[in-house]
Amino acid sequence: MVASTIVGSVAGIRRYPVKSMRGERLEQGEFTERGLIGDRAYALIDADTGKVASAKSVRLFPELFGCSAVFVEPPQLDGELPPVRITLPDGTSVTSDTSDVDRVLSAFFRRDVTLTQAAPDDFTIDQYHPDVEDADPAGHRDTVVEQKLGSAFFAQAGLPSPVPVGAFFDLFPVSVLTTSTLDQLTKLEPGSSFDERRFRMNVLVDTHKAGFVENSWIGHELAIGDAVRFTIALPDPRCVMTTLAQDELPQDTGVLRSLVRHNRIQVGDAGLFPCVGVYAVVQTAGNLRTGDSVSLT
Repeated sequence: MVASTIVGSVAGIRRYPVKSMRGERLEQGEFTERGLIGDRAYALIDADTGKVASAKSVRLFPELFGCSAVFVEPPQLDGELPPVRITLPDGTSVTSDTSDVDRVLSAFFRRDVTLTQAAPDDFTIDQYHPDVEDADPAGHRDTVVEQKLGSAFFAQAGLPSPVPVGAFFDLFPVSVLTTSTLDQLTKLEPGSSFDERRFRMNVLVDTHKAGFVENSWIGHELAIGDAVRFTIALPDPRCVMTTLAQDELPQDTGVLRSLVRHNRIQVGDAGLFPCVGVYAVVQTAGNLRTGDSVSLT
């Protein structure tokens, strides 16, 4: 029998129905091998470039992070996803099943965009790298770089993909963060706000051990509640999105600079990245609830 250690409990579950828009906090969520049902189910495609619109593309879509998206009713394990309601910063609201949804969104962003449920086979974004030393191992600073994501990233690297073709996940289907990491960053850099919303995690685990505890979880399995099992794959590299304003949180490049100073770690063979949290794949599907016990094996 493999020994397991209780490391905490589920403090929060978050789903993001539209890529790079604000999402919804859940009390429970159904996880399958494709991740949390309904997570990153939709995205905007820029008709001029064919690329996926991302908050990482801060110069082209500066207001994307100001939009919110929620399902009009909870998605179910079987059947089609229900429509999603998008609310724009100016208060305009539109649902994904209305005939003029693309017109409304295009008018707001002042670019021709299409809301879709399937990523292009050649899933590419324009990613802005801020002027932060050592934030990118390739050395990009204050510049925009084309970046393949999802299955296209792994195809380019000649590696098997943990996400299916057509999925809008950056790299892996699930992301996990601990309260210990947020507390550690707050202790080290009290001048910045390390609110969990900056990191867009699926699962927040309430932990009590000090430090960046999930760094030591790589290669291990998390058992959550009675059924769900995650295998922890890699640290989660961080980018400009952690610095952007949302709700009452101000824009703060100090967040990314803090990660460079205190948690810049090796990610596979790709180099040293500023990281927060970890990526995971679902080994055993099931329903996860806030308050569920979390054990490490």
